[in-house]
Amino acid sequence: MNNVSGTILYFTLSGFSTTVNYKAVLFCVTLLCYFLIVFVNLSLILTIIMDRNLHEPMYIFLCFLCINGLYGAAGFYPKFAFDLLSDVQVISYVGCFFQVFVLYSNVMVDYSILVVMAYDRYVAICRPLEYHSVMCVRKITLLLFLCLIIPMSNQAVMSLLTSRLELCGSKIEKLYCENWSIVKLACGSTTANDIFGLVVISFYMCHFLLIALSYTQLVKAALSSKEGRRKFIKTCVPHLFCLFNVTTALLFDLMYSRYGSGFMTQDLRNFMSIQFIVFPPILNPVIYGLILTKIRNRIIYLIQITHQQIPPFQSVPLLYLSN
Repeated sequence: MNNVSGTILYFTLSGFSTTVNYKAVLFCVTLLCYFLIVFVNLSLILTIIMDRNLHEPMYIFLCFLCINGLYGAAGFYPKFAFDLLSDVQVISYVGCFFQVFVLYSNVMVDYSILVVMAYDRYVAICRPLEYHSVMCVRKITLLLFLCLIIPMSNQAVMSLLTSRLELCGSKIEKLYCENWSIVKLACGSTTANDIFGLVVISFYMCHFLLIALSYTQLVKAALSSKEGRRKFIKTCVPHLFCLFNVTTALLFDLMYSRYGSGFMTQDLRNFMSIQFIVFPPILNPVIYGLILTKIRNRIIYLIQITHQQIPPFQSVPLLYLSN
């Protein structure tokens, strides 16, 4: 039974309706993406932890960005891979809310860390003499704490509001559980959810404005000196790429969730809805790993050391025995 005494026990994920003919291919691609996310993020995390020269604020924030990428991927890929192999794609009521919490707290933490990284770059380039006094250990700890506690509190409140709704259906038109899709199943008023949702969206729009303001100052500082331009290119360009990556993926999901219409094919809707789960955790560490000189050099050095420690293969000559 899916509904007992008005209580939803399970949700059906109807987004899998178009994956029947190529489940095996999608399953292989899913495993490949998940292993790639784990590999690139874990490589960057271990590189930063093991190299004391990388124990600087920017790299510490980057390390937490990668840890958050692993956290978000764990909330989507295992369940998604399991559903691809299943004949029926369902998720329990509690499991659905847990997945919603993980996925959306993940993306909000991502955005918060990117804001903090923008602030770090602003202090480093626009106030270089004050950098070490401003970005002290206590300040870094406080910023990271806020990056975690505020997004998770926001999502906890949203989940609590949604859990209080009486639902008249159990069909979620996505590949995973999503807060707005659950709210659309409500029988009664969803005003509290709508208002709080707009507050959260506005809050993160302010994040974007703060980043824009910081980069306005960064560009001015970069244009005024050769050293400023060098720092901007080396450390701000990868941050801008990652910010564009996360923002674009979020906008796709927001547009699909709020304004998605029936004229889109299910495959296109599925693609739009998983962008923020798939691309940021792969591209963020790759972008930083390729562009940031210290990290790139360290990774190359570790690869060379590993290669030197592996003994070369020695061929054994064939012995031909004559009668």
